[in-house]
Amino acid sequence: MSLAHAPAAARPSPWPAAAGRVLAGGALLGAVALLPWLSGADPARTVLRARSADQNPTPAELAAVRVQLGLDEGPLVHLAHWLGGLPRGDAGVSWVSGAPVMPQVGTALSVSLTLMLGAFAVTALVAGLVCARTVFLGSRRRLRQDRAGTTAAVLASLPKFLLASVLATVCGVWWGWFPSSGWEGPQSMLLPSLALGIPSGAMLGGMLDQALPPAFHEPWARTAYAVGLPSGRIARNALRRTLPGILPQLLPTVVALVGGAVAVEMIFNIPGLGRLALEAAVAQDLPVLQTATLALVLLGVSAGIVIRALRHALLGRPLRDGALPALHRPPLTVPSSLRWITTVCALVLLALVTAGLLRDPLQVDTAARLLPPSLDHPLGTDALGRDLLARLGHGALRTAGVALAVTAVSAVTGLLLGMAPRASAGPTEVVSTLPAVLAGLLIAGVTGPSVWGAASAVCAVGWTPYAAQTAALLEQERAGGHIAASVALGAGRLHLMRRHLLPSVIPALLRNALLRLPTTVLVLASLGFLGLGEQPPTPEWGRLLSENQPYAELAPWTVLGPAAALVVLSVLAVTGSVRGRGKGA
Repeated sequence: MSLAHAPAAARPSPWPAAAGRVLAGGALLGAVALLPWLSGADPARTVLRARSADQNPTPAELAAVRVQLGLDEGPLVHLAHWLGGLPRGDAGVSWVSGAPVMPQVGTALSVSLTLMLGAFAVTALVAGLVCARTVFLGSRRRLRQDRAGTTAAVLASLPKFLLASVLATVCGVWWGWFPSSGWEGPQSMLLPSLALGIPSGAMLGGMLDQALPPAFHEPWARTAYAVGLPSGRIARNALRRTLPGILPQLLPTVVALVGGAVAVEMIFNIPGLGRLALEAAVAQDLPVLQTATLALVLLGVSAGIVIRALRHALLGRPLRDGALPALHRPPLTVPSSLRWITTVCALVLLALVTAGLLRDPLQVDTAARLLPPSLDHPLGTDALGRDLLARLGHGALRTAGVALAVTAVSAVTGLLLGMAPRASAGPTEVVSTLPAVLAGLLIAGVTGPSVWGAASAVCAVGWTPYAAQTAALLEQERAGGHIAASVALGAGRLHLMRRHLLPSVIPALLRNALLRLPTTVLVLASLGFLGLGEQPPTPEWGRLLSENQPYAELAPWTVLGPAAALVVLSVLAVTGSVRGRGKGA
């Protein structure tokens, strides 16, 4: 069966994907079951400390806890016992509280699903606003200039936990419009949904904004405009053509918020599933952690199946028959302002780094705590009196270097796995909802806390958006008539991959990676903040945000500097890629 005609000749077998889901889910649950034994800490001591905050339990107390929990039986016995109770709806009892696990996880899951739906609504609204100009101009054949993407880059780089803190302080405490803490009903959902949905919507909107011009450049769009079809109908058809390439990003971007919105849930005191899983992992409460992980796995698999069915429904018969027209980007002019934006961002970063390197980032001056910006301290000082400009400058290379390395490894891994979609579909769905914090705990149990352990944890879960994107774009490209023509002319697999398939995937993958660069920085920072990554007092941008987030209301300059630097880095990366694409064209 040829590469081009495989989609049209027969419907792909569902068994490889099903087997991948089972194997990936089983491997993940097995790794979680080993967490208390991998951590190197005494599970009995950890559980006892979580129960009573007793820092110095006696040997007799520890022995009693080991007997009570059956820790001497080993992880496999515990895993088998837990699995055996699931068909009866029994997930055991919490090692810490002694309460049944299933009601806890069910309640937390319902809260997180409600929050996810609110975040999805905000995501869709923001994504629509980001690409509204392209839809309007493209449907009227007036699209002449390429988009710089600076708005999407700025919004996508906003730290979710910082945005949550600002919204809770301003809209919840100062103005009293909405609850700033707790989960009291629909009114408690708005602020956290905004904090989660604005960056996610900007990311998806930026990707859709770059995918729309080729759709408006297709022959059908020119014909539809020439015969006088309404612009709204042209816009709907263009969205139907481009959305299938973006839909797989909902899984690692929006659905993953169920398990990955830990920081926002803690800021708003929301009893969600991500927070429950993190607290269980830290306390080594194995029954709760295993059940929460299973819920995340089932959610990821279910969402992946629904998204795949929706993609196929949107593309319809052309995808099944191998008659999907290829999308080619039109020759758009690069905005003249793009060069100035890129130059200004580069000069600002260079000035910050150069000025910061001339200062001492570790000098502590308790008499200068939380000073506002001045001539002596242009960006102010932190809670220990350390100069923020110095810490920003000294942390620039480390922050950018590690984040770029993690992003590159994740993108390449996702590209390679996405090229085998049947085998990677299951693992992608399973891992996409796994919180990076949980992966960090598992890896730190083996390697110990370190910056490279945190980087490995992010790579372990960060490949999923790129694999999903690669698989979706390759499926559409393989269904194109030009692939069938190339095969008929004798083109081999290597030629098709080099001349057709990879050129259709790599530009979109690169754009996705650049938009996700700030997110990588913040995830690395969250692991370091939990003691799993970069350790203090090492200066690093994400850690500066995490350390100073509690002082955002009292001393906003402590977070504005690192956040602005992160935004400038994101804009520079995105605008640089647009300029490179314009020169290449």
